[in-house]
Amino acid sequence: MTDRKIWLSSPAPTGEDKAFRFGWNEALPIGNGSIGGMVYGDPSDDIVQLNEDTIWYGCGGRNRVNPLAKDNWQKCRELLLEGRIKEAEELCEKALYAIPDQERFYDTCGHVSLKFDHGEYSGYRRELDLENAVCRVEFTSGGNRFEREYFVSFPDQVLIVHQRSVDGAPFSGRLELVPSCVEALRDVCEAGNFVEVKEPEDGCRYCVMAAADWKGFGWSDGSATVFENVTELTVYLTIRSDFHGGDPRKWCSEKLEAAQALGYEAVRARHIEDYKGCFDRVSIELDGEDRSGVPTNERLKDAENDPQLVQLYFDFGRYLLISCSRPGTRPANLQGIWNKDRNPAWGSKYTININTEMNYWPAGVCDLSDCEMPLFEHLKTMLPYGQKVAQDMYGLEGFCAHHNTDLFGDCAPQDRWLPATVWPMGAAWLCTHIKSHYEFTGDKAFLREYIGILKEACRFFTGYLFEYSGLLLTGPSISPENTYIHPSGEKGCLCVGPTMDSMIVREIFESCLEYSKLLGVEDELCDKIREMLPKLPKPSVGKHGQIMEWFEDYDEVELGHRHISHLWGLHPSNQLTYEKTPELMKAARVTLERRLANGGGHTGWSRAWIINMWARLRDGEKAGENVNALLSRSTYPNMFDMHPPFQIDGNFGGAAGIAEMLLQSQSGVITLLPALPKKWASGSAHGLKARGNVSVDLEWHDGRLTRAVLRSNLGGSFSVALPDGAKFSTDGDLKSRTENTLEFCGEKGFRVEISV
Repeated sequence: MTDRKIWLSSPAPTGEDKAFRFGWNEALPIGNGSIGGMVYGDPSDDIVQLNEDTIWYGCGGRNRVNPLAKDNWQKCRELLLEGRIKEAEELCEKALYAIPDQERFYDTCGHVSLKFDHGEYSGYRRELDLENAVCRVEFTSGGNRFEREYFVSFPDQVLIVHQRSVDGAPFSGRLELVPSCVEALRDVCEAGNFVEVKEPEDGCRYCVMAAADWKGFGWSDGSATVFENVTELTVYLTIRSDFHGGDPRKWCSEKLEAAQALGYEAVRARHIEDYKGCFDRVSIELDGEDRSGVPTNERLKDAENDPQLVQLYFDFGRYLLISCSRPGTRPANLQGIWNKDRNPAWGSKYTININTEMNYWPAGVCDLSDCEMPLFEHLKTMLPYGQKVAQDMYGLEGFCAHHNTDLFGDCAPQDRWLPATVWPMGAAWLCTHIKSHYEFTGDKAFLREYIGILKEACRFFTGYLFEYSGLLLTGPSISPENTYIHPSGEKGCLCVGPTMDSMIVREIFESCLEYSKLLGVEDELCDKIREMLPKLPKPSVGKHGQIMEWFEDYDEVELGHRHISHLWGLHPSNQLTYEKTPELMKAARVTLERRLANGGGHTGWSRAWIINMWARLRDGEKAGENVNALLSRSTYPNMFDMHPPFQIDGNFGGAAGIAEMLLQSQSGVITLLPALPKKWASGSAHGLKARGNVSVDLEWHDGRLTRAVLRSNLGGSFSVALPDGAKFSTDGDLKSRTENTLEFCGEKGFRVEISV
C-alpha cells in the first residue's frame, strides 16, 4: 500500500500581507464536519485559521420575494414567446429579482496564534495523513527535534494542537485566540482563553474557547496563555454558535472539560477510530512509480506520469467529505467548511445550479452515504421557505428554490445577474439526490421520510409548466449562466424550455411515481404527473450534431462555456445511455468535443464534471486526460480545487469521476472498469458501492479485469455485465442471462466472484 499523505517541505506563508492570503492555498485542511481549521505549520509563528459551519452573517430566515413578481412572471413568459427578449429581461430585472437581492453568506471566526521560541530550523516536513486525518509538522531547531500534530475530533468536538520535544528539550511560547471581528468579548485565564463574538448587523453570536495542558510552567498574562520551558503542550479548542440554541459558552466549556479529562492520547485514539470507520470503507491502488518521497506540490507538475497522484487525489476527496459533512452538521458549502474571508467569493453559500450537488457526487459510490445526510436535513430547512417562494412569487403550490440557498434555507432568487438569477430548478435538482441516496442504500425508511419533499417539488411544476406546441415547458428560466443568440440577433439569457429543465423535471416526476407506488402512497398528484409526463420534451439534436441546449436551436455566445447543462441527462442523470439512446450519446460526444475545442473546462469544477461525462461515454483516454488536466491546471499546492479561487466542488467532482471510471451502475447494470485509461493499466479497488447497495472489489492487470467480487448488502437481485471470457461463481442464484448481462439473486450478503 502506498503512502497516503499530502506533504510539503515548507510552511504556508503567514502574516497579514499578501503572503497570508495566498499562503492559505498552501495550508492544510482539518475538520470534523462542523469545526474546520487550516494549518500553516510555521515552527515559530504558527496559525490555525478557524471556521464553524453555522457561523454566517444574519440570524434567521427572511422573505425577500419581490412583491411585483406574482403579477409579472407570466408576462415575462409571454414576451419571451413573442421573441421580445430585451423587454422580457428588463421586466425580469424589475419584477422578479428579490429585495434585497443577496442571501446571507458564510463567515470565518479568526485564528489561533501559536508563537514559539524556535529559531532557525531545518529538516522541515508538513503532512496531512489521509488515513488517520492527522496533520503533522516536524522540524529541527537548536539541535533538537520537535513534532506538532493537529486534528479535529468528531466524537469529542474539539480541535487539537499538540507539540512535543522528541529529545526532551524545553520550549516556550504563547497561545492567543485572534477573532475575525473587532466586536469581541475576551477572557483569558490560566486554563486557557475564550473569545465570544457578536457579529454586526443582526449577526450570530458564537464562542471560540481554548484550554491548554503542558508539562512545565504556564500562566495568563491578561491577553494570552504563556508557557515556559515545557516539553509537551496540548491545546484543546472548540467553537459553538447560537444557531444551535442554548448557551454557546457553556457548551464549549463542557466540551473542553470532557476532552481534558480524557487527555490527548485518548482523544486522538477516539478521533482516529471514528474517522477510519468512514475512510477505510473504500480504497483504490494504481500501479506506478512510488513518488511519495516527492513533495505533493512538485508531483502536481508531472501529474500525467504519476498514477498514484490520482489515487491520492481520490483519497483527498473522500477525506474532505468526511471532514466537512457528517450527520448532525450543515451540508458542505462552496468551500466545504474552510473559508478565510469575512466576505468570501460568492458568499461561500450553497450554489445549487451544480456546485452543492457536485459536492455529494462521491457519497454513494464511495460508500459515504451517511455523509450526505446533512444535505437532506437542509432540504427540510428549505421546504417552508421554498413553499412560501412558490406561493408569493408565482402564486403556485409546491416547493421552489432558485440557484442559491443559505444556512437559513432561503429559496428566493439570488443576485441581480441575468445568466443565473431566475432559474426555479434548484429544489428540484436537490431532490434528485433523494433518488440517488435510495438507489445506493435501499433505505426505505429514508425514502418514506423524504418522499413528501420530493412530491412538493413535483407539485410546483404541475402548476409552473405550460403547454406550447403540444409540449410542456418551463419558463421564464435560463440554461445556467449561459447566453444564446436569438434569430433576431438579440443576445439573451432568459428563455423558455431549456433542455436541462425538462431533464430535471422528468427525473423528479418519474421518481415520484416509482417511489409512491413502492411505498403505497399514490395520490392525485401522481395521476396529474402521469398525465403530464408524455408531454415533457425529450433531448433534440441540433444543426452541429450536438444536444440542443435550448428549446430552439440557438447558437451560443460562448462556445467554451463552463456549464454544460444540456448534458445533465448524461451525468448526473442516466437519461442518455448507449443502450437506450445511442444517437443521443453520439450527440453528447459532439457537444463535449465542441465545448473543449473552444476552451471549456477552464474552471476546476467544470473540468471535474467533464471527467464524469467522458466516463459515462466510456472513453477512458479522454477521461484520463481530463483527470490530468484537473491535477496539473486546476489544483493548488495543498490539493484544493482551483476555480479560481478555491471551490471544493472540483475536489468532490474529481473524486466521483475517478470512481465513475472504475465502476458504473446508473442503468440498472453494474459495469466494471467502463472507462479505464491506459496509464492506469494495473491496479485494484476495494469497497466501491454500486446502486442496489452492492459492494464491489476489483483487480485488473494490463488494462483487463482479472478478478471482481460483488457482495449484496441487502439481498434481492442485481445485474452485472460479464467481461468477455470471464467465469463466475456465486453462493446465490443465477436468475437470468441475456448475452453478456447476468442477473443474480440471493439472501443478504450473497457474493458473486468473477475471474478472467
